[in-house]
Formats: sequence, C-alpha cells, structure tokens
Amino acid sequence: MSFKQEFHDRGMKKWGGFYLSEHSATQEKQAQNEKNKPLQKPQLETAAIEQLLNTAIVKQLEVAIQIEQVDMDGNYSPDTVGPISGSDEQGLYIGSTKILFDEIRHVELLTQKKWSTLKDD
Repeated sequence: MSFKQEFHDRGMKKWGGFYLSEHSATQEKQAQNEKNKPLQKPQLETAAIEQLLNTAIVKQLEVAIQIEQVDMDGNYSPDTVGPISGSDEQGLYIGSTKILFDEIRHVELLTQKKWSTLKDD
C-alpha cells in the first residue's frame, strides 16, 4: 500500500476549526469594544455644570467630565476623571489635562467608597 492510498486528505475541513476560532475571537473583541464604548451622557445646563464644579472644588471631590467631542464614528471619548487641580479663565485642569469650559458636556461627582462598606466578591 502506498502513502497516497493510506493518507486521506480532508481538504478544507481541516481548516474549519482555525477559521471558527479566529472568527470567534474577532466577535468577542468586537463585543468587548461595544461594551466599553462610552455612552452619550445628557447635556447639562451651564448653571448645573457650574454648581457641580463648585461643589467638587469646595468638597475636594473627584469628577468625571465628558467633553463635547466625538471621533469619526460618532463615539465619545472616555470621561476625564480625577480631582480638579486648578483653573484659569478658559477652563480647568484635572491633573495635567486642561478642559475648556465650553467643551464640557456632562459633569458627575464621584464619591469615594469607604473601605468598611466594600465586600469581597
């Protein structure tokens, strides 16, 4: 018996598993990207933004600020998060990042959780 008679080539069937795993990995990656995509938050009035920023400064709270800027696909960039470290006439600083006042879409005050209330998951 020769090699050709003993060996049965399965053709494209043997590659099916490779395609499926790569396809599955791509699908999972796309789903993860969709899940992590920042959502559009409601546009706050100027007075509400000022009040939240003043509260954050007085109480030394961290803020999450969404700016009015989208990429080519219409997706918002992730929120800038941290304590307000300074300001000038044009905007404010979170760390070394400057955010102009007229770019702010949404402000959220972040409260720190007490260690005694955290649960082990």
